[in-house]
Amino acid sequence: MKRSLQTTLKIWIGLTLLVIASLAAIYLRNGMAGLDLFIQQWPLSNLVVTLAATTLTWILLGTLLYLLVNEKINAGNVFMVAGFFLVMFVYLNILRERFRYGDYAYYIEAATALLNNQTLPDTYLYLPLWATLLQFILPLGDQGVLAILWTVNMFALGAFFVLLIGVLERYKFSNRFAVLVAVLFILINAPIQRTLGFVQVNLLVMDLVFLSILTYPKNTLLSALTLALAIHLKTSPAVLVLAFLLELNWRWLAWLALSFLVIAAIPVAINGILPYYDYLNNIAILTHIPDTNFHDTSFDSFLRFLNPFFGINILWTRIMIYTAKATLLFATITVMLKNLRNQSFVIGENKMLNALPPLFVLMTLASPIVWDHHGIFVTLSFLLMLKRMEAPAMWIWFGFAYVLEFVMPSFDFFPWSYGRLIAPMIVLALMWFAAKKDEPSRFFTNANHWLAKLAG
Repeated sequence: MKRSLQTTLKIWIGLTLLVIASLAAIYLRNGMAGLDLFIQQWPLSNLVVTLAATTLTWILLGTLLYLLVNEKINAGNVFMVAGFFLVMFVYLNILRERFRYGDYAYYIEAATALLNNQTLPDTYLYLPLWATLLQFILPLGDQGVLAILWTVNMFALGAFFVLLIGVLERYKFSNRFAVLVAVLFILINAPIQRTLGFVQVNLLVMDLVFLSILTYPKNTLLSALTLALAIHLKTSPAVLVLAFLLELNWRWLAWLALSFLVIAAIPVAINGILPYYDYLNNIAILTHIPDTNFHDTSFDSFLRFLNPFFGINILWTRIMIYTAKATLLFATITVMLKNLRNQSFVIGENKMLNALPPLFVLMTLASPIVWDHHGIFVTLSFLLMLKRMEAPAMWIWFGFAYVLEFVMPSFDFFPWSYGRLIAPMIVLALMWFAAKKDEPSRFFTNANHWLAKLAG
């Protein structure tokens, strides 16, 4: 068997070198026009994405052969390795079929504006770091930028799988149970598909947040730095700082403040201070949008729809929005304190781990705009509930919320589109009721034990 695998790997290497050599020879002889004779673009395909998906799939195949030949796969890691390659192969095929991608165009527009010393467009709703960095790859053109960002997102997906397993293990999931949960979660997941389909930065944000969790408290600098980076990519992770504040770890807080300021200085050094004013102006404009969008599942969007329907004055609508978010804040803090008191998710660990799950709900729903792909931010809020649910009624409510958030496709029907507004609040309520239990659920205990036994 090993000899056959070694032969297969050698064939893979030979074919890879042959393809590289043939492409180089064609290019040197006929330039890009020569390559066009050997590569066709299907009418409903994006050629750059097709080439990137094919290349990454081929590289992954070679990596798998290398691991098999060198006996790097064993009983201890076979579930994780199999899950990783399954997730990557599935998504590479799904995303290769898309021929139109979305939000990266807004990133290019913002980077172009900065490069030309212009005001950030009102479609760019982030701190200026991302647009600042993208300026350096603008010479590659629209398709070149797409190829890089698309590829970065695929690496972010692989990292998300590995880091999610690590975080679940920190919450006392066994390795195989964590792998099984991660695979099932990622394979059928509308927010992840939307994130990848729009070339959004959500996976990068969650990777950085997971790294911050995993490295705390052993490496306070790395933990603080990664969370600061996440905040610069999307402002909403700033809510999670509260969980770390509870630790009263002043060294971590000092590193966070310093990291945030150093990162903030990068756009200032390149483009000056004005992009930060543009960001604040864009956020202010966002809170005063008069209409609604059924893909935007925020309190703002839902309540704005009631304006023309019931003839409510926009002033009262804004009062209702702020009231709803204040109620959410109160509910989140209340649940968080109960989790801390009962050590709901981890016993004997730092306070941060027990405080985080409800804060992810606040991080997601407190924003003035919550697209359907933002559901990825409540990943831990949902998955960690597997430790706490016992009664059949809780499982029914959890299943209902999970389907609304992660399984239902994105669609545009009022009020059903706003299932992704309701779902995190259902889970927040379940956290409150489940916090009374002292021990993990029987399902969690049995699944951990059975899968650990299977590993042996």
